Amino acid sequence: MLIAIGCDKDDNSSNNATSSISIKLMDDPADFDNVFVEVVDVMVKRIEDNDDENGWESLNPINTGVYDLLELTGGLNVLLVDDFQIPSGELNQIRLILGDDNTVVIDGETFSLNTPSAQQSGLKIKVNETLEANIGYTFLLDFMVDESIVIAGNSGNINLKPVIRASIEANTGAISGQVLPTGIQVEVTTEVGTEIVSTYTDEDGNFVLVGLDAGVYDLTITPEEASGLSPVIIEGVEVTVGNTTTIETVTIE
Repeated sequence: MLIAIGCDKDDNSSNNATSSISIKLMDDPADFDNVFVEVVDVMVKRIEDNDDENGWESLNPINTGVYDLLELTGGLNVLLVDDFQIPSGELNQIRLILGDDNTVVIDGETFSLNTPSAQQSGLKIKVNETLEANIGYTFLLDFMVDESIVIAGNSGNINLKPVIRASIEANTGAISGQVLPTGIQVEVTTEVGTEIVSTYTDEDGNFVLVGLDAGVYDLTITPEEASGLSPVIIEGVEVTVGNTTTIETVTIE
């Protein structure tokens, strides 16, 4: 059965909904040979409160290690967190935790960077964003090195007092809907390039396909074989970045 069906945009989220976030680190040019920092963790705090030390959650970064920030310019970046799922809603802060292997190279000579706050409590970046359900977001952390490294007078100490600018972009959309009758297992699939993205309806017949690039998709709705019902194809469902497209209720026969 082939159906062309209308759809609309729906940004509402449920209490159990999640969003995915990725975090990339980049830098602006600066007048140093190299600036090496050791990233050991990336954390977020979802709710703003007066307790600065509790409520932090690790995002299990995939690319920890030592990076030369001056190589992360001109559009280059390092992916620290890749599509990590967190509850939708308020996101208050991001925190970079640094190790102790942080140095700056000036005129060929290497100096240790003093980063006490970064090692003890992390580099905290206020974001204050609301994450919509089922949407993927990328946070770009722009490490302003030229403003962050301070040479402390006659002491010879070189301190890292980070200035980081954070920007956010939604990078995917989603498709949701309801399939009737309920009480049977129904698979919903679509093609994203050469890959198949799929999900099953819940007990009420609802489904959400997440992580979809902007574009137009055809959905295949396949009931379990024992039901005796026929598959349905939904053509021309448009997805835009940052939105969930909700199709009209589909009844399979």
